[in-house]
Amino acid sequence: MERTRVIVVDDEPITVQDLKETLEGLGYLVIGTAGDGRSGVNLARQLKPDAILMDIKMPDLDGIEAARVLTEERVAPVVLVTGYAEKGLIQRAQEAGVIAYITKPFRPSDLSPAIEVGIARFREFEALRKENETIKDSLETRKLVDRAKGILMTTQGLSESDAFRKIQKMSMDTRRPMKDIAQALIITYEAGAHDDKPRKA
Repeated sequence: MERTRVIVVDDEPITVQDLKETLEGLGYLVIGTAGDGRSGVNLARQLKPDAILMDIKMPDLDGIEAARVLTEERVAPVVLVTGYAEKGLIQRAQEAGVIAYITKPFRPSDLSPAIEVGIARFREFEALRKENETIKDSLETRKLVDRAKGILMTTQGLSESDAFRKIQKMSMDTRRPMKDIAQALIITYEAGAHDDKPRKA
């Protein structure tokens, strides 16, 4: 079974070392460390870990802003490990898309559940996002194909099923998606319709 790949981002070398040893003791693979938010973001983009453990108060870019960037870019789930537990910070972290929040001093038993829940939630969000994109694309394709079928039925006197089969065959012959074929038929028809308009003498 593959070990979960983790990055640790903290500006205190002692904390980095402590987290690294604890995580490795729990069976995780620490594939990189960084001492500030910006370096952490760049490292995560490069290494694509399964999870990122990050402090909040760091130079250059704080952990919450770094988490916001990583969440927007859908790089990996971020678990904040911090000595600060103010309500305002927690709210900012939630708004930034932080999956879990652990306060220092942490216990080794705190880390595993936060990381595993974070990864599971991140995967759920990704699956939902992809599903929504697929649904949206399917609806758009269906609308275009319906319109293109109508054009073929009007201009070539085809039945609805024959019009659909013609679009399907064109798609297979040209190895292009039906959506593209439907769009091309609509554009060609509309261009022809404009050309057919009577010109003023």
